[in-house]
Amino acid sequence: MSDYFRPIPCETGRWPLAGGWLRFSQFELLRRGAAPRVVDSAPPEVLAALTAPRADLLGLSLDRPRIMGIVNATPDSFSDGGRYDGAAQARLLAEQGAEILDIGGESTRPGAREVPARDEIARVAPVIAAARGLAGISVDTRKARVARAAIAAGAGLVNDVSGFDFDPDMAAAVAEAGVPVCIMHAQGVPETMQDNPTYGDVLLDVYDALRARIARARSAGIPLGRIVIDPGIGFGKTQAHNLAILRRISVYHGLGCAILLGVSRKRFIGTIGGAEVAAERMPGTLAVTLAGVAQGIQIHRVHDVAQTRQGLALWRAVTEGEA
Repeated sequence: MSDYFRPIPCETGRWPLAGGWLRFSQFELLRRGAAPRVVDSAPPEVLAALTAPRADLLGLSLDRPRIMGIVNATPDSFSDGGRYDGAAQARLLAEQGAEILDIGGESTRPGAREVPARDEIARVAPVIAAARGLAGISVDTRKARVARAAIAAGAGLVNDVSGFDFDPDMAAAVAEAGVPVCIMHAQGVPETMQDNPTYGDVLLDVYDALRARIARARSAGIPLGRIVIDPGIGFGKTQAHNLAILRRISVYHGLGCAILLGVSRKRFIGTIGGAEVAAERMPGTLAVTLAGVAQGIQIHRVHDVAQTRQGLALWRAVTEGEA
């Protein structure tokens, strides 16, 4: 039976959590089919993975939460319906405080259809070129051909929502370029991912799947320090699955990578918060984002950058005395 050790974050504690702003002294021992149990120790290799500082990302240290702004160069985004000009949106989000701009040309909302690579490149490459120098740039794509074109245009991070499952050439493309990558967990593809997703234990199933994806990336020549992980909230997961992950998301620090959380305007926020329209889910998004910050999550992918920046400033003022 496998053991999983979730660090229980606190403001004071014996060990630093991932070299960041939180510490911990105890663990929640998780096992399949057993009730969680609080323990005071973990194997040395587990402790090493939990405490090691994470590598800088696009020139940003990860000892504090970072904001990734979502730039949709698509005509069918679930959130904004493609009503924004991508280059203008990138400039606006950078002005509002986005430290990374995640530029995507293919919607991955539930039910979305695949976009041909040539069309995706035509959407993202001009926006990336226009955004150079504004902030760190990430390309949100599942396709190696798009990733290569985006890197040539100026992207410094590949954000693959398929976790290398969609395009077998993606890992090699990332390794050859020498750029960092975010590998996300998703069950299925956007067209069908919300058709009755099932898990034995969603928290631990996602942990094991991410561990396998990390191993695949490393075998392709991508160092651990260039890998970011994302548990994929809303990607092949029900509301109950999403909440189970969020309640214990700090367990994923045990994989030894920085963690990205993308909850912005997701449907479960609207369901719980009573906000049917996606653009009205900012307060719920901020609440979940701050819950993630309280578990040491380093990168937060959001639509509402200014509001998130304000929320983080208040969080720091209250918890750390920064004003």
